[in-house]
Amino acid sequence: MKIAFMGAGKMGMWMANELSMNHDVAVYDIDRMKLVDCGPKLTVIHEMDSIESFGPDILINAVSLKNTVSAFETIEKYLEGDCILCDIATIKGGIEDYYRKSAFSFVSMHPMFGPTFAKMDALKEESAIIIKESDKVGADFFKAFFKDHNVKIFEYSFNEHDRMMAYSLTLPFISSITFASCISGNVVPGTTFSKHMRIAKGLLSEDDQLLTEILFNPHSHAELDRITAKLEYLKHIIRGKDNEEMETFLMRLRKNIFEGDGVHG
Repeated sequence: MKIAFMGAGKMGMWMANELSMNHDVAVYDIDRMKLVDCGPKLTVIHEMDSIESFGPDILINAVSLKNTVSAFETIEKYLEGDCILCDIATIKGGIEDYYRKSAFSFVSMHPMFGPTFAKMDALKEESAIIIKESDKVGADFFKAFFKDHNVKIFEYSFNEHDRMMAYSLTLPFISSITFASCISGNVVPGTTFSKHMRIAKGLLSEDDQLLTEILFNPHSHAELDRITAKLEYLKHIIRGKDNEEMETFLMRLRKNIFEGDGVHG
């Protein structure tokens, strides 16, 4: 299989190197400095039109979300009609609309792990999402790839995916950002504080563009409203020093966490 990558970011380069073990893989990035450290098995493409002579069976678009559709539109003319388009975008948004209008088959996926938190050489506890509307051939190819890396696979529609991302990413991201915004810089003893600090530092080590893409998900606003509503309710309980209401509230939280396993409650 001949596979071409557009974008030499962290996830794109990890996938490119892994796929190069069994396939002919080429990488292109508009920023040539990112191509300096490509692995020995990767073909480096410096000009976009050279992708035409490479002749990929699959083109994986790993550029930033805001540039994903425009990158597809720019490279289309260099691809054979049977090439399968692929994106790994965190939020699907307008990508679905592009695919609907495109003459190319596609597979849309989202690796739910990355270099900041995941152990990239041991992905047993990690997950990946394959969009249900994807071409079967492309979807089966990447399902096999993730299974080879012991990654759990989930399938969602485009709309289900973005709603899930608002819940699974925006919700904890906003919580960590709120915590970080209240830090004064003082050294504080305590295991709980240290654990929260590690999570916040990990989150803020991520690329600004990635964080922005996740927070600007159209479904994120609903999660933000939920958080602010819960904070207002908690503030009401604390101000009133209502022991009975606090006990009821904490019992509901325990039910959410331990019985609902994180499901909306």
